[in-house]
Amino acid sequence: MFRRQATPSPQAPAQPAPAAGAEHVLRRLEWTVLRRLDGLLQGDYRTLMRGAGLDLADLREYQHHDDVRHIDWNVTARLQQPHVRVFTEDREMAAWFLVDLSPSVDFGSGQTAKRDVSTEFVAVLARLLTRHGNRVGALLLGGGADRVVPARGGRAHVLHLLHAMRARGPAAEPGATQLGDLLQSAAGIVRRRSTVFVVSDFISTPGWERPLALLAQRHEVVAVRVLDPLELDLPDLGLIPLRDAETGEQLLVDTHDHGFRKRFARIAAQREAELRESLGRAGVDTLELSTDDDLVDAIARFTDLRRRRSRLAAGGGMPAHLQKAA
Repeated sequence: MFRRQATPSPQAPAQPAPAAGAEHVLRRLEWTVLRRLDGLLQGDYRTLMRGAGLDLADLREYQHHDDVRHIDWNVTARLQQPHVRVFTEDREMAAWFLVDLSPSVDFGSGQTAKRDVSTEFVAVLARLLTRHGNRVGALLLGGGADRVVPARGGRAHVLHLLHAMRARGPAAEPGATQLGDLLQSAAGIVRRRSTVFVVSDFISTPGWERPLALLAQRHEVVAVRVLDPLELDLPDLGLIPLRDAETGEQLLVDTHDHGFRKRFARIAAQREAELRESLGRAGVDTLELSTDDDLVDAIARFTDLRRRRSRLAAGGGMPAHLQKAA
């Protein structure tokens, strides 16, 4: 898969004062996105962000992908069939955002870049969580040394996090993204069981799959993948320069060539299949956010998927033979 931008890097636009800019972005999202999400979710935020789970609510037969740490061995030995404990989840939780701000996320074929999508998603989810008494933290990758934003609550902290993301400049030296390093750092920093959102386009050097799987064994991990339609299907644009956003390498390609566009689409489709297989093997849920998608619709679709999955996993209560044994 090409790590290319279909246009030369534009001049960076003049930015407002960072703090004022963060306040403007958050206020806009509170009016345009959070209000719509409040109506769609109707207060059911646990389908998107699950807590630590403290109170035993039920027992049911073990199913594939269940956490083996929840197996009730006494009941399992008595019934000769694995059973797991089902918990009432604690609403108070901590969420961590592992945000990839490497040069490749600066790409966008339209008015919106992948970095904008990442920023808005983090701002919306962080504000949604802190409004309900939860804490949010972040690890930022890109633009120099990694930065850690400790987990805290409140709107002021969301503004601090948003400002930290917007203030991240370009990397001092070009180079491929090391997403695996970010995931390994998170394993050492995020100690208490949390919900972890890995926000990235997953354009990285190989080797991030195992750290992601290890992180998912300890935490509730959601892979939030940001993408642009042009990365999947290259239209006929004539002769255009393509630049690798991370290494700076450039080349001139003729997109009028049907064979080239066909090869590009095949490579892109192969990378899509490999990426989704890797995320599936890691045992994480995936939310895809495109630069041409509506953020509210994307979050609503993902929430509905997790809600239906939770209902299936619940299994409709305690099995009849378990009720008799009890």
